[in-house]
Formats: sequence, C-alpha cells, structure tokens
Amino acid sequence: MDEHKPFPFATIGQQAAPVSDEVRVWVNEQGAAGVARAAMHAALTAAGWEAAAAEAALGQVLDEPGAAPPRLPGPRLSDAPHVLDAAGQAVGVQVALDRPPLVVFSQLLSADECAALIDAARPRLARSLTVQTQTGGEEINADRTSEGMFFQRGENAVVQRLEERIAALLDWPVDHGEGLQVLHYGPGAEYKPHYDYFDPAEAGTASMLRRGGQRVATLVMYLNTPQAGGATVFPCLGLTVSPQRGNAVFFSYDRPRPDTRTLHGGAPVLAGEKWIATKWLRERKFE
Repeated sequence: MDEHKPFPFATIGQQAAPVSDEVRVWVNEQGAAGVARAAMHAALTAAGWEAAAAEAALGQVLDEPGAAPPRLPGPRLSDAPHVLDAAGQAVGVQVALDRPPLVVFSQLLSADECAALIDAARPRLARSLTVQTQTGGEEINADRTSEGMFFQRGENAVVQRLEERIAALLDWPVDHGEGLQVLHYGPGAEYKPHYDYFDPAEAGTASMLRRGGQRVATLVMYLNTPQAGGATVFPCLGLTVSPQRGNAVFFSYDRPRPDTRTLHGGAPVLAGEKWIATKWLRERKFE
C-alpha cells in the first residue's frame, strides 16, 4: 500500500531530534497501514522538512530496537535449501549472509540465455551513466568506466522469462523492478565502490522516488566469465564474489544508509572482458 493519509500538521519544523510524540504516532500509524518509508519521507518534505532531517526522524522511529522491519525482496532460506525452484529453474545457493541479506546464486541463467542477452545488448551499448544527485537525471562519472544499456520490462522473450524467474526467486512483483540493465567492461574498466539506494540528502532524490519509491535490493548477474579480474567486491564485508557465467549475487537494504553495509563495486577487469546484467528492485510499482 502506497497511499498515505495527509500529514496531520502543516509543518513540524526541520529538526530531527528529538522526535515529538506527535510525529512518532503519525509514523507508526503510517507504518501499520502499510505505507512505504519513501511515501512518509515525501509527506514530511512536502510539509516543510529538509530531506536529511526527514530521513533522520524516520530512522529514529522505524529503525529503533523492536521496530517491525519492512518487507524486502529475498529468497526463502528458512529451511537452508541448497537448491531453489525459480519458475521452473533450479537455482543453487552458494553463499548466504544475514547482515546484510546477501546470497550468491549459481545457475540462475543458462549459457544460451547469457549469450542471447549479450547479443541483444551489444549494438545498443553506450557509455554508462550514474544518477545526477542534484537533479535526479544522469551523468558520466569517472568512477564508472563501463558501457551499458537498458531493456524495457518484457521487451523480448528472454528478458520476460528472466524477469519472471527473478520475481519467483526473490518473491517480489515483476512490476516492482526497473528495466534490466546490461553492462560491458573491457580491460581496465571498473565501477568503484558505491551504494545503489538514492541518498535522501541529495536534491535529485525526490524525483527518483516518484517513479517507484526507494531501491530496496540489487541482483547482479554474470553473463560471462572474464579471464581475470572483474569481481564484485563488498569492502565493508571483506567479501569478493568471483564472476562466473550464469551465477549472480543478490543483496537488499532496508534503509538508504551506509549502516546497511551494502557498499559494493566492480573491480577492474584485468584480462578479457566482463558482461553483467543488473536488476534493481523498488518499494512499489516502477513506472
């Protein structure tokens, strides 16, 4: 549910600490009604709060001990399965972490599916862009030296089949996902460590959130195996995921903050090339 009741007071000011009882009650009521965090944040900023102060206030209520965690995408691992059924595809579980929720999957894609995505993407590649934080647009960033393109949701049979598989695997609706992005990294290309969520303190975040709320999870799928280098690295975790064709790494983040420990990057390709497909999942329907 993404509709929220009007903010019950015209403006509470821009301070975030301490949170008043009135604000705390309102946030808890919204949460109980199923309102997404991003929608609450938008209501606060519309009432006159600065973006950073609104996020800090929400954090005091929603992130305090005992607060009910938001529902996030993710595989069902309660029975410690070694293999999961994802819309008829047997997907292996290689590594699983609790904090952050992170899973390395094997055999998510077949060799033919990997090749089909590369072939369809190759003629449409352009220099990869990153979000322009002040406007919500896009820009070239020296930290990201890959080429990329986006497929529309359901654009072709392979994309549609993969999106349905991901939805089943991660228990998250297809329409809550951004279009599938394919990236190509040549020798020396990399993507320096970064977060995938939209920073609430940045001016352009509000426009990004209007299209489907905050990003809540990332799935990186490896379409080939580079000769050397190109690993996905998680500096806060001391974790390196080797890119192997058909495998993938998934992680989720329940708040747009560094303490989610989801800082990650693509290490430089040392030999050969690297192809990946990335799927970002949103709080609600992405349009």
